[in-house]
Amino acid sequence: MAKKSEIIKMKSTESSQMYSTTKNPKTTTGRLELKKYDKSLRRHVIFKEAK
Repeated sequence: MAKKSEIIKMKSTESSQMYSTTKNPKTTTGRLELKKYDKSLRRHVIFKEAK
């Protein structure tokens, strides 16, 4: 049985930097929020799921 996951885009809260990652919509129903490294700002910032 294969995993059901979808590819989502993550947008930085402080710049225009974007990440793409996968998410299982069955277990994670809300919007994803991760703290990742922003290359343009050269520090860690919060990335939120974009539609």
